[in-house]
Amino acid sequence: MDIPLFDGHSDAILRLYVDGAPVGALKKNDNHVDLERGLRYSKYAQFFALFGLPEMFRGRDGFEELYKRFIAELSPCRTAEEARTAMEEGRCAAFLSIEGAGLIDCDPGRLEQAYEKGVRSICLSWNRATRLCGSSAEDPDRGLSAEGREFVRLADRLGMIVDVSHLSDAGVYDVARMGIPFIASHSNSRAVYPHPRNLDDDMFRAIRDSGGTAGLNLYADFLCGGRAAIEDVIRHAEHFLELGGEKTLAIGGDLDGCDRLPEGIEGIQDVAKLYRAFADRGYGKELLDDIFFNNLMRVVELVCTI
Repeated sequence: MDIPLFDGHSDAILRLYVDGAPVGALKKNDNHVDLERGLRYSKYAQFFALFGLPEMFRGRDGFEELYKRFIAELSPCRTAEEARTAMEEGRCAAFLSIEGAGLIDCDPGRLEQAYEKGVRSICLSWNRATRLCGSSAEDPDRGLSAEGREFVRLADRLGMIVDVSHLSDAGVYDVARMGIPFIASHSNSRAVYPHPRNLDDDMFRAIRDSGGTAGLNLYADFLCGGRAAIEDVIRHAEHFLELGGEKTLAIGGDLDGCDRLPEGIEGIQDVAKLYRAFADRGYGKELLDDIFFNNLMRVVELVCTI
């Protein structure tokens, strides 16, 4: 299909780990994401999130467990140039992210080690607050601590994208004031549906002005709170576009990290239906290719340069 896709967030690695799936299952499985379906796109890049709670790992180091699982399946891309090479060779341009700095104990030394292993994006929190910051679900009025600000500065110096999905509102604005490019890898519009995991308009504008992206999340609970349709995704997208988001809007499906998707979307193969639904509404190929691929790759080119 003549549709490119760079998806900013998938929990496919954790899903395979928790399921005890055999090595090689990322190539083909019955979950939301596998390489066979992803590679149907004209070019396919993906941020694979390393995420998990301590109780999932039975006393083992969660980051190391998931990292071992990832590299048993794929080699991480570290730059846009490496991504282009992978795609020219017909491979997935696979990037690594961490969803929640708690996975590495909010430790700057471990952040540097993760960078050396190929991690190129860090989500500061998951739903649980940490000593770095509050989250949208826990301690939501607390922004970045002094330690949190230093953590963000280190990530930026390393060439790692800072991701504010799941972060408290105060934390999002604290990151915005630091003057770095940043993203919300999988967050929708709070003006369209008032969920605390979604972005308010000023947050989106701050991401836009930083040169970052906000990725459309396909989880029904963040789209409308009930039974969702592709039209609900488009409503969030069109609101962000009304805010001048043509170069900011991206895709961050949250696939394999959520249990309720819009009707007609059962996995990564069906993200193409969303592209076609936009096209049917008169949106041109240049804009759609920006949303579905180019905007997020531009952030990789901007930040992941070392």
